[in-house]
Amino acid sequence: MSVLKKLFATAAITAAMFVAPASAQDMKIALVVKSLGNGFFDAAHKGAQNAAEEIGGIEVIYTGPTSATAEGQIDIVNSLIAQQVDAIAISANDPDALVPALKKAMDRGITVISWDSGVAPEGRQVHLNPSDTDLIGETIIKLAADYLPEGGDVAILSASSTATNQNAWIAAAEKVLPEKFPNINLVATVYGDDDAVKSTNEAKGLIASYPDLEAIIAPTTVGVVAAAQVVTDENLIGKINVTGLALPSEFKQFIDNGASQAVALWNPIDLGYSAIHIAHALVTGEAKAEPGATISIGKVGEITLDDTNSAAMAAPFKFDKSNIEEFSKIY
Repeated sequence: MSVLKKLFATAAITAAMFVAPASAQDMKIALVVKSLGNGFFDAAHKGAQNAAEEIGGIEVIYTGPTSATAEGQIDIVNSLIAQQVDAIAISANDPDALVPALKKAMDRGITVISWDSGVAPEGRQVHLNPSDTDLIGETIIKLAADYLPEGGDVAILSASSTATNQNAWIAAAEKVLPEKFPNINLVATVYGDDDAVKSTNEAKGLIASYPDLEAIIAPTTVGVVAAAQVVTDENLIGKINVTGLALPSEFKQFIDNGASQAVALWNPIDLGYSAIHIAHALVTGEAKAEPGATISIGKVGEITLDDTNSAAMAAPFKFDKSNIEEFSKIY
């Protein structure tokens, strides 16, 4: 790089660091998702747009890689830095790999929050969990245990092995097993990387490897659909129950056909909506990213940050034959 180019680059960086917070009339907030084409994140985008319209003067930039990789998200973050967005709200594919790029964004004066799947604290200002981690872990096991009164073998089909939220939920599930579900035997945890083809193959592998398997728990909306489709296609309805976290609109057919007895999820529309409210409050200075701070998330309520500047939005909600029809029309 020439001396002249270096001077221009330095001047640009210095100027960016002293840009005043955006007003509510010209704010750009990027909603960065794990991957595009995922119904969960499409629903979150809808909520983000709702929040932007409600607050006014916000442009939501909805973006993400085509596959759920940290590398893809890093490229997107760097592009957003170049676009000089006011805030980045990201659901991370890796808690650590994204930190350098997000720290660079914050150094440029960009507000950074994570939501759904977190970033390490040094790479963001606030993290919004969809629900309490321990409660989610217990919920996904209970969804299987409720239909196995005598216990049995279950397996977990997760997203990627580096997904912050998935790993935390699985750890919480494993922790609660001995005390509350002693008859449930967790035989394996496998990873489908939130890819439909890989998740399908992993589900088939579980069924082949564990002939006594009675439930597949997939705490991922991609994996749970893939597993339920495998159970349906292999005529295992009534033998293997598929459960976990699912979008009602995507999963209704499997409740209807008996491949699943029940699933759970928080409202992804509310999650995207809340993320925009938090980002807006931080950019405008209406709220501070510090332990104990209370931040409004609009009609959803409010959150109070813990010692890591994290907070949970709401408890998971159970969907079964009694209500799946109603909620499938919403998200």
